[in-house]
Amino acid sequence: MQRDYAADKETIKSFLAEFYREEDDGKKNFVYARQITKIAHREQIQLTIDLDDLVSYRDELAEAVQANARRYVKMFSDAIFELLPSYKERDPVCKDTLDIFIEHRLMMQSRLHNPNDARDARNAIPMELVKRYDVYLKAPSASKAASIRDVKAEHIGKLVTVRGIVTRCTEVKPMMTVATYTCDRCGSETYQPVAAMSFKPTVDCPSEDCRVNRAGGRLYLQTRGSKFVKFQEVKIQEHSDQVPVGHIPRSLTIMCRGETTRQAQPGDHVVITGVFLPIQKTGFRAVVSGLLSETFVDAHRIICLNKSDDGELSNELTQEELDELAKDDFYTRIASSLAPEIYGHLDVKKALLLLLVGGVDKSPDGMKIRGNINICLMGDPGVAKSQLLGYIDRLAVRSQYTTGRGSSGVGLTAAVMKDPLTGEMVLEGGALVLADQGVCCIDEFDKMADADRVSIHEVMEQQTISIAKAGIMTCLNARVSILAAANPAYATASSRQHASKRST
Repeated sequence: MQRDYAADKETIKSFLAEFYREEDDGKKNFVYARQITKIAHREQIQLTIDLDDLVSYRDELAEAVQANARRYVKMFSDAIFELLPSYKERDPVCKDTLDIFIEHRLMMQSRLHNPNDARDARNAIPMELVKRYDVYLKAPSASKAASIRDVKAEHIGKLVTVRGIVTRCTEVKPMMTVATYTCDRCGSETYQPVAAMSFKPTVDCPSEDCRVNRAGGRLYLQTRGSKFVKFQEVKIQEHSDQVPVGHIPRSLTIMCRGETTRQAQPGDHVVITGVFLPIQKTGFRAVVSGLLSETFVDAHRIICLNKSDDGELSNELTQEELDELAKDDFYTRIASSLAPEIYGHLDVKKALLLLLVGGVDKSPDGMKIRGNINICLMGDPGVAKSQLLGYIDRLAVRSQYTTGRGSSGVGLTAAVMKDPLTGEMVLEGGALVLADQGVCCIDEFDKMADADRVSIHEVMEQQTISIAKAGIMTCLNARVSILAAANPAYATASSRQHASKRST
């Protein structure tokens, strides 16, 4: 079915101008009209379109927006740009650099050309250069976050919502969106909008003077006259509960622009809404890749789950639940419910319950005292140590499971890697960073090398990881409880021997 995009644009204009929500006192709150007024007065730089509002206004248009998100974001942006003059009630208090540049350009053009002459369309100031806002989409509340594994080829171009854990973040850098050139012969300015990650700079001047007179003017990039936006690349990975047995966790690249940058850090559990798109390669890389294409998500909304967990757990308890909490054997019954398939070990289960609940961090006189509990289970082979670790890993909201033989100090803390996009060295968090505010289960702790075991001492004591590698000096949060399981020396435990000598 072919859509009438001109009619959809008029519908979008009427939606932005006419949609309202009724307040409790019966007043009408024109949500988007009020935000457009703030954008016109330069009090706001982003406008988020809630698709729940669009569903209530025009259901079939909301479905079209989700199916062809990038095109409709451009249509929303164009519609707002056309509506801005009618919502502008006053001039800005102070002019910024862009205002001065535009005034200077118009003055220079009036000197070089007759004001009555029609302007060359190739030298017209593009909308992307004077636009001072960004449009983002918010997914409907009925849509659920999918795992990275479920995002496939049929979702390209559509609005998707994925859930994962952040493993790597690049530095926020300026990204060019409009390139401005100045001719060394005629002095005219040429603009080149940039939509992809790479572009070919314009060399020859396309103005009328240089083409008619064959002056051969050369274009030079004007950095101050170009437009840049904030850009950051984020890598997310599947949660451990989303990975099937025997499979490798999949990862996905997230491109953040503008106000979506600096929203997450390595180790954060996030829900990201964005447009699923292929990466456009140029030059030799396009020839090498052939028919295959890498994909990414152009982020529109990033929710960090770490910050909302406290609000989710603060629901009021019912009277029946309060009566259960008041019983004397409540602690024992909850501990017995941990790994019910394992008989006995009530004291161990009580300790694991305390590890899951955790303590309270204290800061007397500015010194931080951790509240997390670290436990090492040591016993003879076959007493269900690994089974208890596996159960805690599945039960904890945030957890990482690893083994001593298959782990290194770098894999547990953080690794320095070369970013393929910028070529700079970036940090990629290890298991302890990814399990921030959770539990890290380490099985076969006695098989770990001594040099690697030393790397987790700072985590257990200070709850941080200090990094000084490849010119990167930083301190990462690792507020994690460590649950380790080890076999005693000589494969059997002796009650006469001190606990510190049983694992050596």
